[in-house]
Amino acid sequence: MITSFIIGCEIGFWVFVLAGLVCRYLLRKPRLGAVLLMCTPLVDLALLIATIVELRSGVTATFVHGVAAIYIGVSIAFGHQMISRADGWFHHRYAGGPAPQPKAKSGPEHARRQRHQWQRHLAAYAIGCLLLLGMVWMVGDAARTESLLRTIQLWSIILGADFLYSFSYTLWPKKAA
Repeated sequence: MITSFIIGCEIGFWVFVLAGLVCRYLLRKPRLGAVLLMCTPLVDLALLIATIVELRSGVTATFVHGVAAIYIGVSIAFGHQMISRADGWFHHRYAGGPAPQPKAKSGPEHARRQRHQWQRHLAAYAIGCLLLLGMVWMVGDAARTESLLRTIQLWSIILGADFLYSFSYTLWPKKAA
């Protein structure tokens, strides 16, 4: 069940974003657009509640429950950035605003962006791990939550690999084509 709910939350997130931007730029209702954009965290809240309810019902945690915590962490850490990029594109396309600045593909600016993105990943990791540990604590049964702890271990490895990748551009900047 939680797999479907995660997919539904991802769809819901983008429905709120798209509806907010359509209201802001196409329907010329900026307040309604802002309200809809501010509703995106409700999607995370709904997923958190659904995950907790399912775990409290006695279900053994699976990797998918861990994915729910990862989704929430990533949504909180990267959500504003994703919405801002979409807003910039809509503003350019439908309201005559300036074209969004392209991302640097080389040099010090690219290295800085890679480091910044890793810092966002670290924030997502911290939020997600707090949620995972909270779920482990709440369930209170090591046998039923072993998968959640393995999710933290796997994510730690991924975060370390991302650190090496992201910071490698600081030591060896990508050359312009």
